[in-house]
Parts: sequence; structure tokens; C-alpha cells
Amino acid sequence: MAPHAEQLTRPAVQLLGLTRSFDGRTVLDGIDLDLPAGQFTALLGHSGSGKSTLLRAVAGLDHEVAGSGQLTAPSRVSVVFQDSRLLPWQRVLDNVLLGLDGKEAEQRGRAALAEVGLAGRERAWPNELSGGEAQRAALARSLVREPELLLADEPFGALDALTRIRMHTLLRELWERHRPSVLLVTHDVDEAIVLADRVLVLDEGRIGLDLTIDRPHPRSYRDPLLGEYRERLLTALGVTEHHDHHETDGTDGAHGTEGTGRADDHQKRHDRHEHHEHAEDPK
Repeated sequence: MAPHAEQLTRPAVQLLGLTRSFDGRTVLDGIDLDLPAGQFTALLGHSGSGKSTLLRAVAGLDHEVAGSGQLTAPSRVSVVFQDSRLLPWQRVLDNVLLGLDGKEAEQRGRAALAEVGLAGRERAWPNELSGGEAQRAALARSLVREPELLLADEPFGALDALTRIRMHTLLRELWERHRPSVLLVTHDVDEAIVLADRVLVLDEGRIGLDLTIDRPHPRSYRDPLLGEYRERLLTALGVTEHHDHHETDGTDGAHGTEGTGRADDHQKRHDRHEHHEHAEDPK
């Protein structure tokens, strides 16, 4: 389902000439960018291209970084990281409600946990959760604050392939229910294509490609038209298909991006295990 047309007439995030530098090296070089309200956008790029720098700037977490330009973002912003960042001395519900008080907040927290499939785990400790469950709790913590903008910095990078597929489905469903603007930072081309309606490629501090993914949801990795988008993104990243089989170790390959050869593997694993689709994530 595409974002509502009336939402997309106003930007949730607007960058004008945004520049950020570290030790004299320019990481973001005069970026101009509008992210419409309610849009699901993914950001790709090589390691060190500035993806996380851009996300931290939008989140307002880079106060001591040298830079210039104008940045406008909503007041209600939530961030989900690769690490769930649950406090080990707090139970799951208390982690979700961190910084919130009152009976109404507790009700919202319980509802958010139920929405991500963790009903009944409110009193669990973080070390009792699997990796997928911990990321579900992190998503619940972000949603309970009813954000206008959700920033996700490689939130599924540490999960196994099957759990990633389940989390992709969950994130997209949550977006369709709540309709925040989403900016997803990822190294995984397939993840970007399957989840997002718009994919940006960051190259040498600038937006090198701005691509609209004009395919309905839910999407299949086997959709041949997604292959066309994938090829364009890989070309923008400087990756050719014959390198794909070298990039399966979960680290950046020689051409600076991962996940470029995993679509068929994801789909095969999904087909083998689809009868477990609603089972608990493995410990």
C-alpha cells in the first residue's frame, strides 16, 4: 500500500546544503533532500559513505560535529539501532516504557508489545529474549512514543536470515498501521527493495541515486521486476553481479556493500520454513 497522497505533500524531513566533517574530511557534502511525511525510505551506501552520519544528524545526535546547512525534522523522533539497547536490569515492559510514566503509558506499552508479538513477555528479562525478540521489544519501545519519524540504523543486521524475513514483514506491517515517516539505513540491497518505496544511494557525501520502487506490497524476492531495481542500485554502488558470491560473510566486500547476493537464499529459506512463520524466534 502506498503512502496516502495527502501525507506526501508535506516534508517530514528537509535538508538544505547539509554538510558534516570529521577531522577535516567532508562526509556529507551539501546534501539537499526532502523526505515526505509517511514515506518509507531506505538509504544505501558503502561503509564510510556517511549513512549513519546522516541518520544521526536527522536524529539530532551530532551536536559536536562540524557542519553547516539547514535541517528540519519532526519533534517526535524514535531511533532503532542494530543493537536493541535494552537495559539488562529492567524488565521488558519497563524497557519499553523508559522515560514514560502513568497508567495510560503502561497500557500503551502493553499494547505495543502485543503488536510486535510479545504479549505475555512483559515481565521477562532482556537476557531471556532471542535476538529477534529483543529487536521486537526495541520496535515496541519506538512505537509507544507515537513517532512522526522512525529512524532505523541497520536494525536487522545481526539477525539470522529467517528472522530477518520475519522482521521485514513486521516492520512493514507496523508502518502501514502507524504511518510514520521511516528512514532505514542498510547495507542490504534486497532489504531496501523489499521494504522501501524509495531508495537513496549515498556516494561520496552526496545522493548519487534517488530511486522510486513502484511495486505493490507485499513483495517477493522472486519478482523479476525487482531484479531491475536491484541492478540499478548495484550499478550505483559500483557492484557487478559476478561479485555477489564473494559477499556472503556478513561483512563489507571489496565493493563496499553487503547483502547483494542473498535474495535467492532468503527465499529458499523462507519456503522451507514458512510453516513456522508464526513460531517464536529461535534462541
